[in-house]
Order: sequence, then C-alpha cells, then structure tokens
Amino acid sequence: MKAFLHRLLIVVFLAGVSSLSLAAQGHFSGERALAYTREFVAIGPRWPTSLGHAKAEAFLRAHFQRDQLEEDAFTADTPIGPVNLRNFIVKFPGKKPGIIVLGTHYETNYPLRNINFVGANDGGSTTGLLMAIADQLRGKPNDGCSIWLVFFDGEEAFVNWSQSDSTFGSRHLAAKWGRDGTLGKIKAFMLADMIGDKDLDIQRETNSTPWLSDLVKQAAHKFGYDRYFFKMEEPVEDDHLPFVHRGVPSVDIIDIDYGPNNSYHHTAQDTMDKISAKSLTIDGDVFLETIRLVNLR
Repeated sequence: MKAFLHRLLIVVFLAGVSSLSLAAQGHFSGERALAYTREFVAIGPRWPTSLGHAKAEAFLRAHFQRDQLEEDAFTADTPIGPVNLRNFIVKFPGKKPGIIVLGTHYETNYPLRNINFVGANDGGSTTGLLMAIADQLRGKPNDGCSIWLVFFDGEEAFVNWSQSDSTFGSRHLAAKWGRDGTLGKIKAFMLADMIGDKDLDIQRETNSTPWLSDLVKQAAHKFGYDRYFFKMEEPVEDDHLPFVHRGVPSVDIIDIDYGPNNSYHHTAQDTMDKISAKSLTIDGDVFLETIRLVNLR
C-alpha cells in the first residue's frame, strides 16, 4: 500500500508540474519582448534626421527581412522643414476576410535630442512587444483575420504638440489607406504606447471605440489582470486618432502615468530599469486574447 501511495504521489506531483508548465507556456513571453526592447534601445536616441533614427530603421528592416514587410517612406511637412520619415508594415496573412492592425511608434522625441532620451518605455517597449508578438504569429496557421503590425514614425512633435505637429506617420498611413480602400477592411486597430512600465496602470482611453475597449477589458479579466486596466479613464491624443476619425474601430492601450507624478515621461529617466518583463507579459497576453475575441465577432 505504501508503495502504491508513493507512486500515486509521484504521479500527482508530475501532473501538477506538467499543468504548471503548460500554464507557463500558455502565457506570452514578456522576457523575449524585454530582450528585443533592450536590443532596440541600445541603439540610443532615434529622433528623426539623426544617425540613431537611420539605425532604428535598419534594425527593423533587418529583423523583418524574411517576413512580408512593406516600407512606407514619405516626406513630412514639419515645423523644422521637410523631414523624411518611414513607417514599417509587417503582414501575417489570415484565412478570414479583414485585417487586425497592431501599432506602435518607434522614434524618439526630436525636442529632447540633447538629453540622451532613449525612450525605453516611450516607443522602445512597445516596439519590443510587437516584435515578440510577431514571433507568436510567424510560421503558424491563422484561421482568423490577417494581422498587420505597424511601426509608425513621427508620432512625437518636432516643436510643440498640436494636431499639425504630431502623429505624422499615422496621419499619412491612415490617409493612404483611405485612398486605396484598405481602411474599409480593418476590423480593429489596436495601438500600444508606454505599457512596459513596471508600475503598470493602463487607463481607459475615452477617444477609443467603446466595444473594442470592452474587449480589451474582457481579455484582461480572463487572465486576472483587472487591477492593471481601466481604473481611471481620460482622453489621449495618439496615433489611433487618424483612424478613429476615419471610422476605424480603434483602441489606444496606454499607461500615460509614467513614474511618480508622471516624472519619467519625456525625460532622460525613461531607461530600461523602469520597464519589466512582467508588464510586457500582461500586455502580450491581452493583445493576443483581444485578437481572438475580435475574430469571434
């Protein structure tokens, strides 16, 4: 009997270990997203017209060279004059009609070019997040909508934030996709911004499409992440607005309160030590689950 009980305990223990392993495997790899972020942020400041910006473009181009990558190069009319900018679009085809777009911006702030602003959270963490999401999509069958990852350029202002001095890349691409009919195929646009923060507290952005925000909340609840989402709500001007204004269901998933009293935002303190793999795991889980829920609509 003792031998039987001993074997039974071993079986129960192994089953428990197996279920824990499966649970762990079931989560998005925030560690991988953090590693990509670290590699990307190591480029240094990447404000438009800088050498770092050219290096950031080369980094994205090299990383996605084996994927279905499109480059959307254009010249923006900015307060400092014409500036060459470039959006990157990575496409993962699906069997279902329609497109789900995930977006981030990748450049750093031009006015902060003299303070070694590397934007680890602001542009860096979400670039790493989308790169790791690409790993989840690459080479796997997709019975749902096509998924496009967009790395926007020129989100930041060149002098002072305004409707005409900001979101250059998203305004350009939304207009371009409006002309060629792509916008009508987009089922959902999900923007990621500043959500690598160790102290994750994602606000409900009130310019976003309500039903899509509700799906994000539902996705967060599935994993028990309720405390990280939507405790407060406020409007934010961001790369989703050019799509919102054209009738595309859109949501800005953003943690606008970064550091004590927002003291890290747009400062030299926006460095790798302020972001975490845990937050990026939460983000990835919620993005991927929201994609699943959109496909079910």
